[in-house]
Amino acid sequence: MNDLDMISDVLDKFNIKDGIKSIDMINSGHINNSYRVVTNCGTSYMVQKVNRYVFKDPTRMMSNIDRVTNYLRKKISEDGGDPDRETLRFLYSESGSNYYIMPDDSFWRVSVYLDRATAYNTVVDGKMLYNAGRSFGTFQRRLADFPMDTLYETIPDFHNTPKRLRDLFDAAHADPLGRAAEVSREVEFFRSVADKVCGIDRLQHQGLLPLRVTHNDTKYNNILIDDDTHEAICVIDLDTVMPGISCHDFGDAIRFIVNTAAEDEPDLDRVHVDMDYFTCFTQGFIGGSDGFFTDTEIDCMALGAVCMTVEVASRFLADYILGDKYFKISRPRHNLDRARNQIRLAEEMQTLYPQMQEIVYQTSGRRAV
Repeated sequence: MNDLDMISDVLDKFNIKDGIKSIDMINSGHINNSYRVVTNCGTSYMVQKVNRYVFKDPTRMMSNIDRVTNYLRKKISEDGGDPDRETLRFLYSESGSNYYIMPDDSFWRVSVYLDRATAYNTVVDGKMLYNAGRSFGTFQRRLADFPMDTLYETIPDFHNTPKRLRDLFDAAHADPLGRAAEVSREVEFFRSVADKVCGIDRLQHQGLLPLRVTHNDTKYNNILIDDDTHEAICVIDLDTVMPGISCHDFGDAIRFIVNTAAEDEPDLDRVHVDMDYFTCFTQGFIGGSDGFFTDTEIDCMALGAVCMTVEVASRFLADYILGDKYFKISRPRHNLDRARNQIRLAEEMQTLYPQMQEIVYQTSGRRAV
């Protein structure tokens, strides 16, 4: 039975019995299968089948989401906001959980779909980008006092850059499909930058960078923008919310936002860093955090952008070498195109690094050291 045939049964498990008017597949995500379902009474839901290859223990993932969204609802109310519009709301199934495991062992969840709000894959203007940055910064600020010991590590070593690079080098050495020879130059790039981009992990292990409750997948399309006000209203895709490092969240957002081309653009001449977008997002992100970042965190923001671009590139390349098992692909060599795209972006970031660092310092009021 395919997903579409199962959705009616899934809705029934979440006590939604209004009948289905329409189902639309949402293709923006790399991992889960997502559908917008409109019922006959006009209510819209996001129905998702979770990828169990990626999320080995999805029940813990949903436990994290439950705790974090309930906490955010209280914080948003305290700030005078609208928790029904400013954070996700997952429904509870007949079993009392915010998920349901179907007889075929597929793992499903249902949330209220926020109408008149859009997740953009490309930046529309600087104001919206500033608002998106502020929304991610506010997300971290609101969770600053959240009890981190209640959260599970959804994907162990998710942003462990040294391990990600080791995984790539191991994949290239094993070379199960004979693809390593064509990417030898790319693998050498990762060897050349490994020491620099692993600096953030070293600082955290030395106790110089604090752990925060972080999103860990801060792409621009994981922010919903209100269609009427153009304000960023809701951080979505909370699957990887867990203890992490603030400059990883900043860096992952930057590597997605500043790219003048799509993440999978094969024409590398189109891949450049947009410094105006870097400035807009940085001002929003640091402003939304309301000054709670430490000096060391501020020092590492620009490095976080380089680090996360390299890390994501290594994951795309490793997946290509191993046979495209993790990220969805829509064409042969799709993951290789993604990897080369991100490598080009990282190379340009290294050239622009002093300028990026200066913008971070100016925004935060912190003097360069």
